[in-house]
Amino acid sequence: MTAEAHIEDAGHGRYLLCGELSFATVPDLLREGDAVFNGQGGVTLDLDQVSRADSAGLALLVEWVRRARARSVPLTICNMTPQLQAMAKVAGLDRVLPLKGG
Repeated sequence: MTAEAHIEDAGHGRYLLCGELSFATVPDLLREGDAVFNGQGGVTLDLDQVSRADSAGLALLVEWVRRARARSVPLTICNMTPQLQAMAKVAGLDRVLPLKGG
């Protein structure tokens, strides 16, 4: 069974990440995410629908932060799973990622 993930446009610069953020899904999500940062005044990535994540998922978020900054697009990440929060804290990335509660 192949893991699946996708990005849903929820309108007004808000995007829902759905499914697994894993080594299997990150390459496609990275390509899909390029459109998210084009022509936006600000972006909120909502992780409420993420079912599972590994270190590749965390690396994806860090890369999206880098791309958003390079394009001067304000980025907020909300509803990060406890699993991702723990990984980010251990890696010292909790201070780098633009996190918001909800």
